[in-house]
Amino acid sequence: MGLLAIIVLGLIAGWIASLIVDNAGKGPLVDMVLGIIGALVGGAIFSALGAAPITGFNLYSLFVAVIGSVVVLVIYHAISGQRRL
Repeated sequence: MGLLAIIVLGLIAGWIASLIVDNAGKGPLVDMVLGIIGALVGGAIFSALGAAPITGFNLYSLFVAVIGSVVVLVIYHAISGQRRL
């Protein structure tokens, strides 16, 4: 269930984070990939801070995944040279 939860939460978090960061998205595929990576990054960030990482399919885990996805999208924009709107 852990990997499946990360993938599903990553898909949702990628979409939410794209609305937060640039209000447009990069397209469904890129948003999904960045969201899944963001879910993993969010789990790592929260683990490093001593909090629980993604624990399953719940609101706390969605919050963790969205935070990670926002971080990944900001880094993506910095590397690709695209400006945020």
